[in-house]
Amino acid sequence: MKEAAILVDGAFFLKRYFAIVSKDHSPQQIADCLCSTVMKHLNPVRDGDEVFGLYRIFFYDCPPLEKKVRHPLTGRDIDYSKTPLVLFRKELHDALKKKRKMALRLGYLKDENWIVPKNILNKLLKKQILVEDLKEGDIVHSIKQKSIDMKIGIDIASLAYKKLVKKIILVAGDSDFVPAAKLARREGIDFVLDPMWNHIAEDLNEHIDGLKSFFPNPYHKIAELKKFKGNIDIEKGLDI
Repeated sequence: MKEAAILVDGAFFLKRYFAIVSKDHSPQQIADCLCSTVMKHLNPVRDGDEVFGLYRIFFYDCPPLEKKVRHPLTGRDIDYSKTPLVLFRKELHDALKKKRKMALRLGYLKDENWIVPKNILNKLLKKQILVEDLKEGDIVHSIKQKSIDMKIGIDIASLAYKKLVKKIILVAGDSDFVPAAKLARREGIDFVLDPMWNHIAEDLNEHIDGLKSFFPNPYHKIAELKKFKGNIDIEKGLDI
């Protein structure tokens, strides 16, 4: 049987999951839902579609930041290791590690600096508020993921060049993956994107073989549905 690999951009997945599935699910529930949902990509949807075996599910994320930092405005120490987000991320990673044929690919987080969000900055520039009016929540600690896109790209290239799979399902929505998608298709891989009903850039839509999601469809109203169809190529297989 031909095999397929499923690659999941963890940060993207969680953002969309909270938006279209639930904000209240436990890490175990999220891990269970992820696996059961993406596995549907391997089974025929229409007569004549191929059945694929699972090569592996790759989940890309970063360990949570656990350092202590000092807020530049208030001088208050913030211990990230004691925040609910850290506990949630650790429990999610532990739940995923226990799943069969699950590979956790971890990058790292880099805390760069403190920033003033655009809406607050605009108020400052328009002198609607003064620096003295700023509150602790008005200054945000900038934390960015590192090496995740590179790991996804390398894995796609490795799977394609080594002929390990005949199909790749990518759960993501970033056009940064266009070069990797083009490479996989040149190597004969059926490349399917699952954007979890999120709008995708036209250049990404152009370089994939299929567009499909089995997660709950948030576009219920006809007007919204028509607008969503306008952003994608329905002929590539997104079932609505």
